[in-house]
Amino acid sequence: MTSIKAQPWTPSAAATDPTPIASPGTFLSVDWENRVNYSRLREQRLARALAELERSDLGALLLYDMNNIRYTTGTHIGNWARDKLFRATLLVRGHAPILWDIGSSAKLHREHLTWLPEESWRAGLSTWRGAIDTEVGVEAGNARKIAAVLREHGLHNDPLGIDVVELPQLRALEAEGLHVVDGQAVMMRARQIKTVDEIALLDQSAGLVDAAYEKLYRFLQVGVKENEAVALVNKTLYELGSEEVEAVNAISGGRCSPHPHVFSDRMIRPGDTAYFDIVHSFQGYRTCYYRTMNVGSAKPAERDAYRRAREAIDQAIAVVRPGASSADVVASFPTAQDIGFASEEEAFGLQYAHGVGLSVWEKPLMSRYHSFDHPVEIQEGMVFALETYWPTADGTSAARIEEEVVVEEDGARVITRFPADELLVAGTRYWNGVTLPTAGATS
Repeated sequence: MTSIKAQPWTPSAAATDPTPIASPGTFLSVDWENRVNYSRLREQRLARALAELERSDLGALLLYDMNNIRYTTGTHIGNWARDKLFRATLLVRGHAPILWDIGSSAKLHREHLTWLPEESWRAGLSTWRGAIDTEVGVEAGNARKIAAVLREHGLHNDPLGIDVVELPQLRALEAEGLHVVDGQAVMMRARQIKTVDEIALLDQSAGLVDAAYEKLYRFLQVGVKENEAVALVNKTLYELGSEEVEAVNAISGGRCSPHPHVFSDRMIRPGDTAYFDIVHSFQGYRTCYYRTMNVGSAKPAERDAYRRAREAIDQAIAVVRPGASSADVVASFPTAQDIGFASEEEAFGLQYAHGVGLSVWEKPLMSRYHSFDHPVEIQEGMVFALETYWPTADGTSAARIEEEVVVEEDGARVITRFPADELLVAGTRYWNGVTLPTAGATS
């Protein structure tokens, strides 16, 4: 390498290519039609990040979040690296990103990742979340490298935006005289409107979960444990091509209210409600996708809770369109008091909406906690998940539903397709020959 500078980068025609995607839901690229175009995907993502950087007052962006690194460089070395913070990308206005990666990866990138200049791929090191003592000087060395590039570009006196950072690394950057500010907001703005290829991959990712729910519906019966359901979902998704199963929540019976947000080894019993959330990644693009089912039978109170959760989500979806606001959407959600909580802060995460892309926490994020006072405009090309929750009147169970939608010109298109219009009952159906009065009923 002859220069420490970032190399100039100009988008090619792929960055503005409007070609639609044929045969959505296919897995392979072929020579006879245009499917997901990964070259276009990489070009358009980087172009959007650079455009947002240009609109900001930052001189450069330093990225440690693996989702931001993938968005700007098109690289992925496995989710084992997600919490190590040893990868760093420096994005300078009008230039190709520089990625400091674990040594062997940098060599591989130079040989095979030709969509960026060879100088973009550099070996780097971190303390591996503090496993290497600060006295060794890794942070100081990294800070010197970054500051040197910024000085070469005349940007060392401009604000440097960072998404996430370890405190020793932050202090080392400041010791180099760099003014570090928040850079995550810039990347969140870049990522909130999805490209045509991103939307296709999000749709495909949801399709894998459709299949997992089909398997799960056929599997559920009395005697099945929550962790067995989690194992089945993991197996199904990985066999279909999932890159990572980030989480599978499996909640049943009395654990449904309040929502514990984690699976257990509980065994399902006759008449139990069970709800699930499946979060996984296909080609980097994630899902957040709840479904509720009963096993064997469903009581009137459980059917009523499901109806209320379904009505709320349907009303919210109905108002989603370009030009609407997040306040319009959350007005359809139940209040905290409706679902048995004292405040919107306490109920947060049960009746809200959040962007879905390379992560499950992207813009827009909408809730009754903040969106009435701080509304944002719904825009075409956004992809987000809407979630609702409703407990039974006696608090012994609850319903949980989630739908992912793409905002299109004429409204919302739902991409989570496993049936959820009514409460499904899995396993052996229990019937009786006589309908008896319910407790407390009068003749």
